[in-house]
Amino acid sequence: MATIEVGNDENLEKAIKRFKRMVEKEGIIREYKKREYYEKPSTIQNRKNKTLQRKMQKKTRKSHDSRSAY
Repeated sequence: MATIEVGNDENLEKAIKRFKRMVEKEGIIREYKKREYYEKPSTIQNRKNKTLQRKMQKKTRKSHDSRSAY
């Protein structure tokens, strides 16, 4: 269950945004961005592939950095 504590001096809108991020992170509610225009399937696939490549590069970079730290 997602819970947050709101301080006396904390803005309510910021607390709501923080709660919303926590709920999405835990997978309770997932909001999908609505596309405002049509995208070809190949464009969607290319975007997903680029995202995957960035993740893989970041993962290899992190593993390389952790090995060289010792």
